[in-house]
Amino acid sequence: MTERVTGTPGRRTLLGAAVLGTAALGLTGTAAQAAERGRGGSGSGHGSLRDLPVPTVIGHRGASGYRPEHTLGSYQLALDLGAHIVEQDLVPTKDGHLVCRHENDITGTTDVADHPEFAGRRTTKTIDGVSSTGWFTEDFTLAELKTLRATERIPGNRPDNTLYDGRWTVPTFEEVLRWADKEGRKRGKPVWLYVETKHPTYFRSLGLGLEEPLARLLRRYGRDRRTSPLILQSFEPGSIQRLARLVDTPRVVLLSGPTSRPWDFVESGDPRTVADLIKPAGLKWIASYAQGIGPTLDLIIPKDASGRLTRPTTLVRDAHARGLRLHPYTLRNENSFLPADFRRGTDPNAYGDVFGAYAAYFATGIDGIFTDHPDTALLAAADFNGR
Repeated sequence: MTERVTGTPGRRTLLGAAVLGTAALGLTGTAAQAAERGRGGSGSGHGSLRDLPVPTVIGHRGASGYRPEHTLGSYQLALDLGAHIVEQDLVPTKDGHLVCRHENDITGTTDVADHPEFAGRRTTKTIDGVSSTGWFTEDFTLAELKTLRATERIPGNRPDNTLYDGRWTVPTFEEVLRWADKEGRKRGKPVWLYVETKHPTYFRSLGLGLEEPLARLLRRYGRDRRTSPLILQSFEPGSIQRLARLVDTPRVVLLSGPTSRPWDFVESGDPRTVADLIKPAGLKWIASYAQGIGPTLDLIIPKDASGRLTRPTTLVRDAHARGLRLHPYTLRNENSFLPADFRRGTDPNAYGDVFGAYAAYFATGIDGIFTDHPDTALLAAADFNGR
């Protein structure tokens, strides 16, 4: 999931105590007061979407508010903080291995620029209609990629995270599956993963289709069943449909801004936009092959011209009516990422009233949320559930 980055470095403020309720913004609580339900099993184990707590706290790229994203360190911290699910984004290497990066452009998330042996790999590409210049995973073998070290993607917003630059390599998805199985055995319950296929149409055009190798790994590690503790996600509905033919693992369609079109729609000439997909007919279509949607938070509660929250849309109600779960993205603690009505002070990188923001979004009835700060989200969820 790609979002804007704003602001300059600054000290983080401490969050004070907050009294939460569903009256934020005058909203009435439409979500059921759900107690956290247990999840049995160990290792890869068995789970069910029904077993997940509501609201579900999803560690966005791990605990990326505290560690460089998509590293084993970020995933481990998210799990240790209590995240119910830990997210991975998948892109391929030149030799067809699936690795965990938010984008195939690794310029800002690794130290590749410091490796003179790879200087000649720097290039400009157009991916999903957007031109980017840098270094890309599909131009590296896995062995070459493993010589790089991960770095903080937004050091201006999160200077503290740069302490961990160079500590971890880029993990393969198979390494993450092994880590999850090991942690599941240790904890006596399955470790849930949330796995996104990135730019699947683009990679398929290069002969590096994502879905087939992903399905093979899911089958190898016993995460290919309807009850597997893993959720598949993509911004391209076609990728989710392809995965639905390969495995029974639960699936979610990600949704960006209302005027945007999934890239596979652009390539195939499908005129529908996200605005069409969130109408009852579009949701019914999604429900024919997926179990949920992952909308941007603005599709749940739009913002006005000043960046303040307005009134909720009917998306939660409409999606629930078609049996779909909603896991919107992404809530972060820093002012620069919060709605204007929950920012505090003038430092864009200081923490705002994120508890108030969680209360507003939880009150709409969403089933879970992606967050860079799982510990904060868990406190907010506990308050919302009256515990």
